[in-house]
Amino acid sequence: MPTAIVTGASRGLGLALARSLADVGWRLVIDARDGLALEQAAAGLRKRTDVIALAGDVADPWHRQALVAAAEGRLDLLVNNASTLGSAPLPPLARYPLDELERVYRVNVLAPLALMQLALPLLAEGARIVNVTSDAAVEAYAGWGGYGSAKAALEQLSAVFAAEQPALRVYTVDPGDMNTNMHQEAFPGEDISDRPPPEKSVPGLLALIEGELPSGRYAAAALARAPA
Repeated sequence: MPTAIVTGASRGLGLALARSLADVGWRLVIDARDGLALEQAAAGLRKRTDVIALAGDVADPWHRQALVAAAEGRLDLLVNNASTLGSAPLPPLARYPLDELERVYRVNVLAPLALMQLALPLLAEGARIVNVTSDAAVEAYAGWGGYGSAKAALEQLSAVFAAEQPALRVYTVDPGDMNTNMHQEAFPGEDISDRPPPEKSVPGLLALIEGELPSGRYAAAALARAPA
């Protein structure tokens, strides 16, 4: 049974992906900061597959070590999905609190790299790393300087990691707009019900996980539309 670590899997895209992986026979190691929400998610997943759920913050080195240890010596997939938006409502860079920006980088950049470093000895040839990014990494949206610049850094780290580890498939994937709690936090008071649910982005991620595409940056929507 292949094993996957999926961070930020108590809700949203992480949970939707975990459900799809469970349905096709993946053993799962999942995490989230909210222990109650994580256990509720794990309870549903355990009806489908073997699940280890570890509550904690990916910015915590001890928690990262526990996640990799739970893979028990073999890891076929690492999905760095856990993320933080940072200050909300989104402030302009001219007034961005620097301590909060440091937190954004610890969670969105340093934690994924640290997990890739820890997981590397467990990843066999052809194993996948999927780092969830955003169009804010490549587009200059007012207010998105903190989150967007962190995701841009994650994309460059992923590209270099892929060049240095050619035996692996290292992907960054933009899931597109989704109706999630994080997106709602970015637009407080606005109705975001027109955004698609995160389940609509999962087929694009599965195309990377199950296919043979080269390492690189992809958009989930384009992958989902691509012919088989």
